[in-house]
Amino acid sequence: MTLDEALEALKAQVEPGRAEGMAEYHKVPRTYLGIPNPALNDLAKDWRQQLTVDERVALARALWDSDIFEARLAAAKLLTQARIRPDQEAWDLIKSWVPDFDSWAIADHAMMAGQKRLQADPARIVEVEEWTRSDSHWTRRAAMVITLPWTKQNHPKPADVEIRERVLGWAGAYVNDPEWFIQKSVAWWLRELSKHDPDRVIAFLREHGKAMKPFARKEASKYLPPKA
Repeated sequence: MTLDEALEALKAQVEPGRAEGMAEYHKVPRTYLGIPNPALNDLAKDWRQQLTVDERVALARALWDSDIFEARLAAAKLLTQARIRPDQEAWDLIKSWVPDFDSWAIADHAMMAGQKRLQADPARIVEVEEWTRSDSHWTRRAAMVITLPWTKQNHPKPADVEIRERVLGWAGAYVNDPEWFIQKSVAWWLRELSKHDPDRVIAFLREHGKAMKPFARKEASKYLPPKA
């Protein structure tokens, strides 16, 4: 499938009048077509079924490079799948997108694809850790979003606990960052972890809570007991 064919399929799903609202909401200058997310999901599902891994990676690269909002979401959705074999090219492509992040919606879709590749090979956490030292808050935030699956385990294995603690170490450094999106990413991570390991979140907040912005502390504590 060529980029032109994919864009034609995307444009067939446009809802008139939707693009203007999306541009106003996301506030990042780029082309918005005005396509609802369910339609993007259906297209991406069809493409995943039709294309080989190499073809999917090539199309995802072209869609991303178009810098069209929905095309970038579709690029990420093309690679959001637990089982991709081989997956090194997909992982490399997803990593290459990280410096381009400039909005939460695109970043989150790309990191959903990244989550699958990181879960497939947790040793990649070493590469993700490099993002925590970036000058870009979008890149630093991506390190928290891509590791969210490690907040969701009720019975983590020792290797999972090691990754969880590693990310909490990043979060401990992030609490001094005044950037709203960084504070939000820490709060999000802690909020999700509190559903499965509240004691660890309580310990984190006792150590670092005073450095967090009030909104971030409140969100991180959302599912904790009132007196935690």
